[in-house]
Amino acid sequence: MGYWTVGLVLLVCSLGILLAAGQTLKRKPESHIDPAILRNFNKRVTSWLTICVLLVVALMLHRGVTIALFGFVSFWALREFITMTPTRRGDHRTLFWVLFGFTPLQYVLVGIDNYDLFTIVIPVYASLFIPARIAFAGDHKRFLERTAKIQFGLLICVYSLSHAAALLNLNLAKWDSSIGAWESWTEDTGGLLFFFIAIVQVSDMLHFLWDRLFGRHVIAPAVNATKTWEGLLGAACCTSLVGMVIQVLLPVTPFTWWGAGFMALIISVMASSGSMTMSAIKRDRGVKEYGTLVLGHAGVLDRIDSICFAAPIFFHLTRYFTNAEGRVVDVAIDQSAAVISMGMSCIPFMA
Repeated sequence: MGYWTVGLVLLVCSLGILLAAGQTLKRKPESHIDPAILRNFNKRVTSWLTICVLLVVALMLHRGVTIALFGFVSFWALREFITMTPTRRGDHRTLFWVLFGFTPLQYVLVGIDNYDLFTIVIPVYASLFIPARIAFAGDHKRFLERTAKIQFGLLICVYSLSHAAALLNLNLAKWDSSIGAWESWTEDTGGLLFFFIAIVQVSDMLHFLWDRLFGRHVIAPAVNATKTWEGLLGAACCTSLVGMVIQVLLPVTPFTWWGAGFMALIISVMASSGSMTMSAIKRDRGVKEYGTLVLGHAGVLDRIDSICFAAPIFFHLTRYFTNAEGRVVDVAIDQSAAVISMGMSCIPFMA
């Protein structure tokens, strides 16, 4: 049983304890905590518990099952996004190709680890195909609006989220200061996925708590009346500390402890940005939630918006700083040459 397996099991247990505590407080009439806050907290914990249980099962079965799980989540999230905004008859065939063509194709490319194609097929080929297909349908009314809506939904719900599943494909290296050279990182990359999901979840919870306990200055009242600057900064700092602790106790990433803290900080900021962006879209469409699939509480997209925004940044930063190709140096080579090679290829602070 690897570190990431232990971590995910502990995470599920912690969520179960939090949910039990929240339900207990909810049943106590003498509690001084606002019932609305308790309900919102319990909804978040329940949703994240469901996601983590599914992820544990998928990771324990097979890598392909995990990728297929993310593919299903992408499909459903995109369906929610498209359903939320009105479409015209001329869009239907385009939507068919988007849902049943580009969405599965993206995850097939992730599954076979074709990095060159999965990173461009949606932002390049799909972005060209969508407006052309709508134009061939002969409906020009609100053409740019309809095209942009479909392209953005595909980019966020499918392309961005697929980078979380693509973490399982990474071939990474870590800097060994004892020999002054890069060496292959041989741990299961499921640990990277665990670290990412855990950090996003912790950031979401901490942002919620900081907003309610210390929030004074709302970032954008017209977009989200509860998101505050105190919550954004407090969650980012605390999440960074949590990232350091996870790396020290469960070394599931090739980063140093402070490199893990830096990555957790970036993830937290991007997760908050995703939540704000999707809130702006909901306000524009006049809806409260994208759907009701997650245990009758909220839509899939309501719970994965933070993952969608943070996944590409985490994937590419991790690949840039710790990619094994060109960094693993034969220890028989003179160590001074290894240090020079390391210095020219990448700053080793993330190793």
